[in-house]
Amino acid sequence: MREAGEQALKPGQRSEIEVLKARGVTVGFGDKLVLENLDLDVYRSEILGFVGGSGTGKSVLMRAILGLVEKRAGKIEVFGEDLDKTSPEERAGIERRWGVLFQQGALFSSLNVRQNIQVPMREHMNMSQRLMDEMALLKLEMVGLPRDAAEKAPSELSGGMIKRASLARALALDPDLVFLDEPTSGLDPIGAAAFDDLIKRLRDALGLTVYMVTHDLDSLHSICDRIAVLGERRVLVTGTIDEMMQVDHPWVKAYFRGERALRRAEQDEV
Repeated sequence: MREAGEQALKPGQRSEIEVLKARGVTVGFGDKLVLENLDLDVYRSEILGFVGGSGTGKSVLMRAILGLVEKRAGKIEVFGEDLDKTSPEERAGIERRWGVLFQQGALFSSLNVRQNIQVPMREHMNMSQRLMDEMALLKLEMVGLPRDAAEKAPSELSGGMIKRASLARALALDPDLVFLDEPTSGLDPIGAAAFDDLIKRLRDALGLTVYMVTHDLDSLHSICDRIAVLGERRVLVTGTIDEMMQVDHPWVKAYFRGERALRRAEQDEV
């Protein structure tokens, strides 16, 4: 949803309006600090790829933003609102404007796909069952799943279908901001590429802002407008994929210009 007076963006064009702003964020568990004095900006209608080594705290930051992990210091603003200063009602209003796809999908095994998609609707909206059923089918169509998937249990779905059903749930309330935690993890290359294409098409069609935790080089190259690299408990650098290729930090250099990255570049040239 655009603010009053804001011009519509062309596909792939980034606004300078900050949808998410983190300043001085510190998160720890016991005596161990995972994040320390971290700063990050996410802009309207961009796809931001958030990368870092295993155990660096990529998912921890996402969970801190969502309020699932308590931070020790710092400020997080979403849609211009300081989350620490919002009332419960204001916080609920903000949460209605974001959707989340967790690692492995996190569908409720006791509910079918339709019921899983309807969970946010039941929590935040006062809708009739008939309308919720229609909305669930619409979301399934948006993510490329057949209508008959609605009555299937999560255990009956393939890995790719689980990801798409989880994305449908994340889109249930027509959010402005979507958090994706390793969305292509566990998918084969063809399935991962199709999911990347789906994310980009949805961003372009709906004007979504996408915050994507990933380690997938193909995703970073094909759909991310910017990349933020987490290391040493903070964001080391942000920029486009071309700018990442010029960074001399040892980890960033190894990730984007290492043997695996070079093999990918060679495949692109074939």
